[in-house]
Amino acid sequence: MSKSLLVILFFMVQLLSAQEIHVLDADTSEPISNVAVFNDDKSKTGITDFDGRVDLSIFRPGERIFFKHLSYQVRRSSRSQIGRQGNKIYMILKAEQLEEVVMSVSKWEQQKKDVPNKIEVVTAKNIEFVNPQTSADLLANTGKVFVQKSQLGGGSPMIRGFATNRLLLSVDGVRMNNAIFRGGNLQNVISIDPFSVKSTEIIFGPGSVIYGSDAIGGVMNFYTKRPILSQTDSLEVSGESFYRFSSANMENTLHAEVNLGKQKWGSLTSISYNRFGDMVMGKHGPQSYLRHWYVQTENGDDQLIDNRNARKQVSTGYNQLSVMQKISFQPSNSWNYDLGLHYSETSDYSRYDRLIRPNKENNGLRSAVWYYGPQKWFLGNFQLKQRGKGIFYDGLKITTAYQFFEESRNDRDFGALDLFSTKEMVDAISVNIDFENKRIGDLRLYYGGEYIHNQVNSKGYVQNTETSLVSGAASRYPDDSNWQTVAGYVNAEYKLKPNFTMLSGMRYSHVWINSLFDTTYYDFPFKDANLDNGALTGSLGFSWFPKADLQLTLNGSTGFRAPNIDDVGKIFDSEPGAVVVPNPDLEPEYAYNVELGAYKNFNDKLMLRGAAYYTYLVDALVRREFNFNGRGVIDYKGEMSEVLAIQNAAKAYVCGLEFGLEAFLANNFSISSNFTITEGVEEEEDGSDSHGRHVAPAFGDFHLIWKNQRFKADVFLNYNGSISYDNLSASERSKTYIYAVDNEGNPYSPSWHTLNFRSQYDISQKIKASMSVENITSQRYRPYSSGVVAPGTNLVLAVGYTF
Repeated sequence: MSKSLLVILFFMVQLLSAQEIHVLDADTSEPISNVAVFNDDKSKTGITDFDGRVDLSIFRPGERIFFKHLSYQVRRSSRSQIGRQGNKIYMILKAEQLEEVVMSVSKWEQQKKDVPNKIEVVTAKNIEFVNPQTSADLLANTGKVFVQKSQLGGGSPMIRGFATNRLLLSVDGVRMNNAIFRGGNLQNVISIDPFSVKSTEIIFGPGSVIYGSDAIGGVMNFYTKRPILSQTDSLEVSGESFYRFSSANMENTLHAEVNLGKQKWGSLTSISYNRFGDMVMGKHGPQSYLRHWYVQTENGDDQLIDNRNARKQVSTGYNQLSVMQKISFQPSNSWNYDLGLHYSETSDYSRYDRLIRPNKENNGLRSAVWYYGPQKWFLGNFQLKQRGKGIFYDGLKITTAYQFFEESRNDRDFGALDLFSTKEMVDAISVNIDFENKRIGDLRLYYGGEYIHNQVNSKGYVQNTETSLVSGAASRYPDDSNWQTVAGYVNAEYKLKPNFTMLSGMRYSHVWINSLFDTTYYDFPFKDANLDNGALTGSLGFSWFPKADLQLTLNGSTGFRAPNIDDVGKIFDSEPGAVVVPNPDLEPEYAYNVELGAYKNFNDKLMLRGAAYYTYLVDALVRREFNFNGRGVIDYKGEMSEVLAIQNAAKAYVCGLEFGLEAFLANNFSISSNFTITEGVEEEEDGSDSHGRHVAPAFGDFHLIWKNQRFKADVFLNYNGSISYDNLSASERSKTYIYAVDNEGNPYSPSWHTLNFRSQYDISQKIKASMSVENITSQRYRPYSSGVVAPGTNLVLAVGYTF
């Protein structure tokens, strides 16, 4: 045998005996360094390098191998088994969250244990297991956020007594709130595809130091998936596909994504399509929730049709398409360039709470049709990130974004010929520059600036459905309005002692509004609205560990919300017999908040969390009676209607308690629970007060969870308290058609609970299947302030394939 042949055989033997594997995070697929690798008696050991790689050639093919890391659960496998899984092994983070990293408070990575704010983190693993229908359901499934739904195509979060334009949404660090985010319920969160979300961070309480206007009650940050780069010179192709079905509304959801990765660049393409049918409510509950009839138009005539299945909420179904494209370029360890493109579009979808309103005679329905036109959202986001080379900073992040929003409203009364429509489009551009400086001993500084500009275009139309003639009508907002803001902030984190961290910050924001009112349809007593407002906000808090297993936090902060185009210039019918008109004389509202939190860890077996808070809101922007040209009643769409307007007319306070529990009873068995109590009152100028409109009832959950490496099951209870008639806000009392009736004939929101089951099984490393049964006892309930009734017994099936 020649020497060359011997050399070839030698290298072949070495190649076959070697087995380099890749140890990855199960949630992020990122490499894990410093993982200890050993056999039963620890006679053979290894450790993963910076790229999460380790050679297992010293272990026999069937020998049991352990993988151990301080932050992860111990994993056990063998060479042969890992080989069948593509030489990759995934490790799961431990349940203990004190070492968790969060980004929402400073826009840079911080240890969660050093942050005095209450933050809820929803990881990719949580999202995969919960398997939400929409991003609104993703928030609701945390057990810490209450979600209202006026229709199936919606979901308006409520946090600590605040909602809509007093909460802030962001996607990949880009503010989603725009100039027409209203005080009424919003459904913009459903534009975010839950299958594209890598993690969600929810800040409870004001976040105005970092996020500016609107961040009064909380901030919801959605961080979407990023392309995964290759660890080798070759192109790595990976991806997944997913199908979901739910029986309560005959949902069919398809999702697919493909990742292309090289060492310096990567591409991620994601697409989801949802088809939702009409929602079917539960069997046991208030009879007033049933849909006994609906409107059908035949040959131009509106007819009341008996609903054969009164539990079926006719006209709640809709479709949605979501697309995401991400491109990342990393020329070195110091520079990152990321481009993100997001697009979401719904079909037309009915506003269900308006379709069930009775007419004046209470013998039929008021509306023949009431639907939103397609809700469209586009986000183009480019981010540059540098680390370690600046003179005055260790981290630099520049984020530029363009967003486009489109929505429309279309309604026609029963028996009427005129279909009224308004269409709104918003163009939003933003530029953010953020710095991180961690060179000053135990002090870390975060500072930056922001500029945002919103252009609002709004049109109104009326169409005669008999002649198809279209003519102009009043728009919802003054057309060609603009809203803009410029701001600067500084945030400091100072570790006085290893167990005591202080966080403090300040921000100045300036906001401008320019609107010109069209007097063609209404004789406004003003021609324009030109607002010029500034706001200074701040925060101060600390995180203290008097013992290693005990954490105490205290945080004081202020927040503000500047009036937007919706506040200043809106015209719409808020309820039967009432119309909201513009008011150009508005000023910002301010919130003052204090929060005390505690966390106790009992030997990693039992963990208790609690928080108490108080928020005081002054110069609150609320809807109140108003005079229009000296009149309190005007003709609106042929009906004499009471005049209302947004005004700085109230003060308000909200206080509450939040509790959380995690208990690990055995290696595979655990318990978790959350409970939230909120109280809130709006104080009028005349000394009277009323219950806050967005103060949710007491709510919570209780979970029994069992899991091993391949199977996870969760039996859980969701529950909500009641809100009596006396505690309903004045605006809610008038919506008798969405509430149950108490013994005195008054509307109220009853308490409810559901029993549920959720499971997931890893058929193989590539195939996962899940099955859930929601509302097992088929309770008929309508969450507080919601129009649509929640689903009855709902079977959810899903299967996913990863390659």
